[in-house]
Amino acid sequence: MTIERKVKFFRNGRNQAVRIPREFELAGDDAVMRKEGNCLIIEPAVRTPLLELLAHLPDLDEDFPEIDDPLPAPVQF
Repeated sequence: MTIERKVKFFRNGRNQAVRIPREFELAGDDAVMRKEGNCLIIEPAVRTPLLELLAHLPDLDEDFPEIDDPLPAPVQF
């Protein structure tokens, strides 16, 4: 079942804005908006956990050079 409601545009500075009625509220604080033809589509932004993102990255094939990293000189307080 599709819910429909007429809304009005207003200006917020140089931006055109619309209030989102309570029955259309989205979860979270971020969203993604895209335009398809004459339609605006707003979807909640999907956050990918860092470990999941890293698991999908390809392995590095290069060798890293040795780095001279001496211990710092002792400090007396």
